[in-house]
Amino acid sequence: MAAPPGYGPPNPGNPFTDQGSPYGAPLRQYPGENDFASRNASTVPLTNPAYFDAPNSAAGSVESMDGYDRPYSDSMNSRFSTGTTDGPYNPFADVPGSDEPYPAWTAERDIPMSAEEIEDIFLDLAQKFGFQRDSMRNMYDFLMQLLDSRASRMSPNQALITIHADYIGGQHANYRKWYFAAQLNLDDAVGQSQNPGLQRLRSVKGGKVQTTSTKHLDSALNRWRNAMHNMSQYDRLRQVALWLLCWAEAGNVRFTPECLAFLFKCADDYYRSPECQNSVDPVPEGLYLETVIKPLYRFMRDQGYEVVEGKFVRREKDHHEIIGYDDINQLFWYPEGIAKIILHDNTRLVDIPPAQRFMKLGKVNWNRVFFKTFFEKRSLAHLLINFNRVWILHIAPYWFFTAFNSPKVYTAPNKTDPSAAMTWSATALGGAVATFIMIFATLAEFSFTPTTWNNASHLTTRLIFLLVVLALTGGPTVYVALVDNTTSNIPLYVSIAQFGVSVVATITFGILPSGRMFGDRVAGKSRKYLASQTFTAAYPTLTSNARFASVLMWSLVWGCKYVESYFFLTSSFSQPIAVMANMRVQNCSDKFFGTALCSNQVKFALAVMYVMDLVLFFLDTYLWYIIWVVVFSVCRSFYLGLSIWTPWKEVYTRMPKRIYAKLLATAEMEVKYKPKVLVSQIWNAVIISMYREHLLSINHVQRLLYHQVDGADGRRVLRAPPFFTHNTGRESDFFPAGGEAQRRISFFAASLTTAFPDPLPVESMPTFTVLVPHYSEKILLSLREIIREEDQNTRVTLLEYLKQLHPIEWDNFVKDTKILAEENSQTNTVDGHDLNEKHDNRTDDLPFYCIGFKTSAPEYTLRTRIWASLRAQTLYRTVSGMMNYSKAIKLLYRVENPQIVQRFVGNTDRLERELERMSRRKFKFTVSMQRYAKFNKEELENAEFLLRAYPELQIAYLDEEPGSNGSEATLFSVLIDGHSEFDEKTGKRKPKFRVELPGNPILGDGKSDNQNHAIIFYRGEYLQLIDANQDNYLEECVKIRNILGEFEEYGISSQSPYAQWGQKEFKKSPVAIVGTREYIFSENIGVLGDIAAGKEQTFGTMTPRCLAWIGGKLHYGHPDFLNATFMATRGGVSKAQKGLHLNEDIFAGMTALARGGRIKHAEYYQCGKGRDLGFGTILNFQTKLGTGMGEQMLSREYYYLGTQLPLDRFLTFYYGHPGFHINNILVILSVQVFMITLLYLGTLNKELSICTTDASGNVTVGQDGCYNLSPVFDWVKRCIVSIFLVFFVAFLPLFLQELLERGTGKALVRLGKQFLSLSPIFEVFSTRIYSQSIVSNLTFGGARYIATGRGFATTRISFTILYSRFAGPSIYMGMRNVLLLTYATMSLWTPYLIYFWFSVVSLCIAPFVFNPHQFNFPDFIIDYREFLRWMSRGNSRTKASSWYGYCRLSRTMITGYKKKKLGHPSEKLSGDVPRARWRAVLLSEIVWPIFMAALFIVAYMFVKSFPTKGKQNPSPLIRIAVISVGPVVWNAAMLLSLFFVSLFLGPMMSGWARFASFMAALAHFLSLIGLIAFFEFFWFLELWDASHAILGVISIVAVQRAIQKILISVFLSREYKHDETNRAWWSGKWYGRGLGNSALSQPAREFVVKIVEMSLWSSDFLMAHILLIVLTPPTLIPFVDMVHSTMMLWLRPSKQIRPPLFSTKQKRQRRWIVVKYTVMYLVVVAGLAALVVLPVLFRDRITWNCTVCQNI
Repeated sequence: MAAPPGYGPPNPGNPFTDQGSPYGAPLRQYPGENDFASRNASTVPLTNPAYFDAPNSAAGSVESMDGYDRPYSDSMNSRFSTGTTDGPYNPFADVPGSDEPYPAWTAERDIPMSAEEIEDIFLDLAQKFGFQRDSMRNMYDFLMQLLDSRASRMSPNQALITIHADYIGGQHANYRKWYFAAQLNLDDAVGQSQNPGLQRLRSVKGGKVQTTSTKHLDSALNRWRNAMHNMSQYDRLRQVALWLLCWAEAGNVRFTPECLAFLFKCADDYYRSPECQNSVDPVPEGLYLETVIKPLYRFMRDQGYEVVEGKFVRREKDHHEIIGYDDINQLFWYPEGIAKIILHDNTRLVDIPPAQRFMKLGKVNWNRVFFKTFFEKRSLAHLLINFNRVWILHIAPYWFFTAFNSPKVYTAPNKTDPSAAMTWSATALGGAVATFIMIFATLAEFSFTPTTWNNASHLTTRLIFLLVVLALTGGPTVYVALVDNTTSNIPLYVSIAQFGVSVVATITFGILPSGRMFGDRVAGKSRKYLASQTFTAAYPTLTSNARFASVLMWSLVWGCKYVESYFFLTSSFSQPIAVMANMRVQNCSDKFFGTALCSNQVKFALAVMYVMDLVLFFLDTYLWYIIWVVVFSVCRSFYLGLSIWTPWKEVYTRMPKRIYAKLLATAEMEVKYKPKVLVSQIWNAVIISMYREHLLSINHVQRLLYHQVDGADGRRVLRAPPFFTHNTGRESDFFPAGGEAQRRISFFAASLTTAFPDPLPVESMPTFTVLVPHYSEKILLSLREIIREEDQNTRVTLLEYLKQLHPIEWDNFVKDTKILAEENSQTNTVDGHDLNEKHDNRTDDLPFYCIGFKTSAPEYTLRTRIWASLRAQTLYRTVSGMMNYSKAIKLLYRVENPQIVQRFVGNTDRLERELERMSRRKFKFTVSMQRYAKFNKEELENAEFLLRAYPELQIAYLDEEPGSNGSEATLFSVLIDGHSEFDEKTGKRKPKFRVELPGNPILGDGKSDNQNHAIIFYRGEYLQLIDANQDNYLEECVKIRNILGEFEEYGISSQSPYAQWGQKEFKKSPVAIVGTREYIFSENIGVLGDIAAGKEQTFGTMTPRCLAWIGGKLHYGHPDFLNATFMATRGGVSKAQKGLHLNEDIFAGMTALARGGRIKHAEYYQCGKGRDLGFGTILNFQTKLGTGMGEQMLSREYYYLGTQLPLDRFLTFYYGHPGFHINNILVILSVQVFMITLLYLGTLNKELSICTTDASGNVTVGQDGCYNLSPVFDWVKRCIVSIFLVFFVAFLPLFLQELLERGTGKALVRLGKQFLSLSPIFEVFSTRIYSQSIVSNLTFGGARYIATGRGFATTRISFTILYSRFAGPSIYMGMRNVLLLTYATMSLWTPYLIYFWFSVVSLCIAPFVFNPHQFNFPDFIIDYREFLRWMSRGNSRTKASSWYGYCRLSRTMITGYKKKKLGHPSEKLSGDVPRARWRAVLLSEIVWPIFMAALFIVAYMFVKSFPTKGKQNPSPLIRIAVISVGPVVWNAAMLLSLFFVSLFLGPMMSGWARFASFMAALAHFLSLIGLIAFFEFFWFLELWDASHAILGVISIVAVQRAIQKILISVFLSREYKHDETNRAWWSGKWYGRGLGNSALSQPAREFVVKIVEMSLWSSDFLMAHILLIVLTPPTLIPFVDMVHSTMMLWLRPSKQIRPPLFSTKQKRQRRWIVVKYTVMYLVVVAGLAALVVLPVLFRDRITWNCTVCQNI
């Protein structure tokens, strides 16, 4: 990344321009007389240290620089480089427009009005409406830059017309679309006397009127076009200006575009009215903000926040109770909505004449106007509505396939095969299933859309129709079943007809979007649906071949899927069904149920198998989708010319020609310049920028540059570098193998092989802005952060770590620094290299190699800080990367305009200023630093450093002025840049613009609000939104003109968009977003970094390539370019409702798609992007994605897309976005269902005698009373293979992507490396995390996760933290499945189960396997000590990290918090979490656990229903009840007695601080003893039979889990936000805790809590020990730490990170801890082992008779 030239731009004249020749000069052989300035540009110039203390702006400090930064001097004095007239010759005189602020908008270009006149319009508007002065100045500059940008590539008149068309009146202007959707044309035509809404309602009732109303719409469109066409340019400009002024001050109202359109319309009507024109006095400044915006803003704010004790506090409301931005916005879509707007005196706004409405806006009572237009209730029903076609396409065919294949199930009792009629009819029920799905979806839709609004009518119609269809598809089956015995053919005909209807129904429901049945909301002609078409279904049409590809791809996917599923899944299933359908188990009985349950055990097993097959049926589709997307993507990449199978040699040697043809706009240049000359300048600039970033060493640079040499005839000629001429394809000759330089050059070369738009000349290119939202990310690393360890677990300093990752770059950096230092120490500069040879004493250089500097002068340390910051995720890296745009523009401008270089011969300053001017005109860079005003000293210094290094950088921040005497503070959006002067009084920079906001803009999750407050400072036509952890490169920035060409606005026709025929040429849907590739620059940091990078490669590159082509790419990833006008007029660049829009950016993609914008994907451009790399941080990121996905499922965008897109595009949308996550849920579900299947089949296999069969599968003779279940076991093997394939296909896209981009060898190596590093373990685990986060979000809500920070991948995290973070999401489930699998293994062993052991164990141990240095023995034992302390602390005084706190946090999801404020410090942990809805709790916490428990109990009862030793067993139910409820009763009794002990002793023992801890420890110990005792007793009852005991334990665990969940969710009131009650319970002191009246009710609540806690504590204690035992063996292997680190971090053992250094005292301490706790650990483990081993050894000896035992 081109690092910043010290302070001030480098001298681009330097490397290339020789003063005498018109083009590139020889590049002087490196160390030359004046080269250090540009060469070490990542350095800060070595100036005298005083420079750093100088507070004044850089402008004044030119003298204090040692002649390093000459080019910087003048460009400061004015914002625009002024033409200087010194002497008779003015060098700027013939550069047209050089002294103009807006060069394309000058008098000689025949402009419709001058800049001064435009300014007058703005002034006039500001006086008439009371806009703020600064906002007005800002918008004037905004509009002028926009006009300048457009006019530089078309005539000024055309520029103004097209801008007006984009904002107000064109085909695609949002305002025009809204104007017709809300039917204001009727309002304006008819006048206010008859309300248009009522008229419309009449026209809907009368039948014939409709046709006239559609004609009416066409004529209205024509009237509109004529009105626009005949408008004067003055009026057009005034309208755009008014729109911009309304928009600029709207604050959060910008998120509601149609509301803004309404405000603009009112303002526009008012402006044209006589009363406005005749008013002379200006209205007070700020009137618009006060009367119009603030009331709306307050309404928005009060939806989510309330004032408590003078502070704003989040209300506890979930989305369906909050009237969000979208609800507010939708009110303005319909005339009925606008009619609802009423004033405080109850008059309706529509009854006031249009011209007077604006002045009345201040009197509107907004609180009575808005209502919810869509309820985002948390419920899984959203999946049913939004994706109903997915369910229908799977479940109905599954029914058809399976019903046909299981004839035995519906055979009449007295026959062997069902009748033909019955077969047809039973199969036909698939149609009834499809209809059921539709009916449920429709009912759910009733609950999410308010029925008062104009959309319920079609739901009712649809419901009635569906009931009729249900009767047709389901009814005949009843008839056929009743008359099945008859001989007539009528039942057969009926059933065949029924089958026909079913198939038709299934196909119809599967293909038609539900939004288009009965009242077509997508293409219906009725005016009623116009609004929802315009704003939710205006999908851009695909080209015919893209549509063909889309249909073809989905036909292939479904075709393959149905064929494969039929033969592989369903027909193979028919054999087990035939065997099992009518099998009954003999001679079993139960004390209570008799034979009712146990004789049907086989049928229960069959039912579970049906479910299993259905889940696999779903997973298959995703498998085929991945396969075909990859195939299409690969074909597409060949079509785009991307394949890498052309040899590299050829790609490299053709590069110069391609640079000339594709990157340079040379059409208008004179012929006399050879292409070689132009290309050499571009290429040399790229190579030198890499050299400056220390990616290349001098020797490499020599082989890569163009040199000037003496030709044969004595003239100087350019010699092409050997890289182009003698390229053997061996890359290590030219750049460090595998380094960053190689990756960048090869990507640059490969990208040039693809086709892309031609560039325009620099002066004609559109202006664009890069916008970076910044919250608290690191700006620049401080010295301390680089060379000190974070904490004792890190083992390595940041600098050490970076040096290991980038050894070559560090070497180059050190060489550079040494040259600099020596040059500085000797005043007379000798050639650097000689110096090196002279002083070759290595010891002197040690400090350089260690820390990069020798003296601690700031200029040296700053270089090291910059070097490190450019390799970590810092804002500095982002800024210096994006500033390459500026360099690229200057470079292109200079290369394409040699005459400029000639004009300024010998005057590099002037040349530099001319280039500066061009880059400043075409490119803006704004960082939105929300917190800038609140920065601490260090952050301020760093921000200041950025501004000095890049004066062009603009910073937008929020400034706060406290309100007078307790009123609210006033907030401002403020803009400063590096040219802003300092204010003497405050020491801060003076702002360029300071715009008051209606209130605090940060109402949502922050990022989108941050973008929104800064958006008014963007300039130009396009926006690139960048995150604060990205990067960019010079060679990519050179392609900027080609990328902007993707918006297809370069060759705009000269027709007026409003002319009669002009409309045809402007028909095409505008391009809203151009997506580009991201390169994850952290892929070299070990296995996790590689997995993260691989995910990005496939999701960010491979799938979008295909999806964008077939119209399904939504997400704008972060380097994407946006059509700024399109997005700004449609609600901004992201959505911002708190919680709901957690993944704010994908909503911009959905909005763009639904409102008619196209989304493209460009393959040839890439940005760098950082990803978090520790295990915890990756999973946090996935949790955020998962919860964000859960929130998206609730959103109305998904509802619109899911119910309105045509089938092929719907499937593309589904599988490209939510389908991935739903597939994860299904994968995990398949594992769980399969476990239960195995459990049931295991009970059969264990208890029944299974028939042996011969090779062909026939039962061998002479076995009676046996059960033929062998086909079932074959089916089990098939299932395991299916599940295995589903997991495995996850690696396929990455493999093919590597294959295409880097060749076979590298692809195999990368895959091999991943497998050796156990990446499948990580995949299984992350699948679980994804699915868990979505499901919990849909049930409980709350994007709630414990942040673990952005640590390095080298920090060792302790066992406790990992356990507490992942127990809930994954470890508990893993452990339960281990139990099930153990039983399955004991009862049903096949080698195929090994794969399952692998998956299930990974769920438990993945967090520990990927923890650096996990297996280091001393650390392992110290972890154990920490774990024991964590389990036991937090009872006598509050501790931040304790088991109690963890347990409480996981419980509050269900109970919620009390409202009361007690000001305890521990409240910070809790956040603002709404309590879950009782319906969600009822299902997930009560019904589901009970159902699971019942499942397991049935299996256990079956096993116990056979007599043992000839005696009938006592009832298994009683046994289960005693053993599972026993511990709970024991805990209750023990706690009650201890409660009274502490109540009476506590006050007396107040002197003993640890009394509470002692009581707690005692209780926990007793509960553990109780649990173990009951388990041993149970095992004894089972007569030491291991498999029965395990099955019993499975049931007991399920029952106890159900009991705990029910206790928590039913009996617990809300939680306090502090843990006073816990400490009160143990210490017995209930008074003085601030509990007030509840001091009496709280002990009862706490008693229930404690009962649950005791059980949980004991189980956590045992579970953690089991985990520790599993993790112990690896720690005993010698050198395991080294092997493990090699596996994780991919560093050779020699390169590995040293073990931490400890002082002697620390070593002694550690040794003692290790010895002590090893002994303790061994004792505990031995104790636990004895409880299992001893009974097994002495099983025959341990018997004792007790009557009780025999009855249980």
